[in-house]
Amino acid sequence: MTRPAFSSPRHILAFDSGIGGLGIVRAIRTLCPAVSVSYLADTAVFPYGEQDDAFLTDRIVSLLSAAIRRLRPQAVVVACNTASTLALDALRASCPDIPFIGCVPPIRWAARTTRTHVIGLLATRATSTRPYLSRLQALYAPDCTLIAHAAPGLAACAEQVFRGHPVPDDVIRAEIDGLFTRDCSAQLDTVGLGCTHYTFLLDQLRAVSPPGITWLDPAEAVARHTATVLESLPDNAPAPEPARAWFTAEPPESSALVRALPAYGFDTIALWDAENAPHPA
Repeated sequence: MTRPAFSSPRHILAFDSGIGGLGIVRAIRTLCPAVSVSYLADTAVFPYGEQDDAFLTDRIVSLLSAAIRRLRPQAVVVACNTASTLALDALRASCPDIPFIGCVPPIRWAARTTRTHVIGLLATRATSTRPYLSRLQALYAPDCTLIAHAAPGLAACAEQVFRGHPVPDDVIRAEIDGLFTRDCSAQLDTVGLGCTHYTFLLDQLRAVSPPGITWLDPAEAVARHTATVLESLPDNAPAPEPARAWFTAEPPESSALVRALPAYGFDTIALWDAENAPHPA
């Protein structure tokens, strides 16, 4: 896809529970360098994959509704699989005037890629057990066997790697071992990433997995869809907010986090307080 050209400024909000969505931000900036991106991470309740569904839905809708009012984006990228599979419908009902771009498990892509018809999904517990996943398989991969494996500690590993701390291969191997111990695992040839955090572990995942596995990261596909949505918007948007990375609680090892942010277009972090009034960290 060629880089889209916009006749007026474009401003989006990208949302995740932690740093996972920054992989999608990177892909969006590569494809659409002129787009202004605000980032909001709900670090106050990270990790999302281990939270109650009803609590998360209410929180996501409340938090993003407030962020939309304050930051005035033209579109919102829900750069989190757990939030997307759980709350996209509620978000669209609550904020019908703004487009939401979700990030869902790449089951359709996996079904198109596999040669053996045995596909895998590496995800959080919430994503791997939610009915949404069953519907995706029924729609897009009915002739495939799906191995959905929950890796509860892998998002935290990604947070460590993002901050420059190596995670031993044995730890990563133990997190993903369930993909390769099922009766049909010998035929597994394609695995999709079902959590945006895993982008930052992709090289290590390839290194510790059996040979011949194709790993699918949806970040570039989400970026392309975001560009298509932005191209369809009218050219009467307000001036965008300065690009900022907001966090709902002080993230662990914030100094290491700040050192990594410039590669994603941000130079510092800011805190989003309980009254939804942002202020510098």
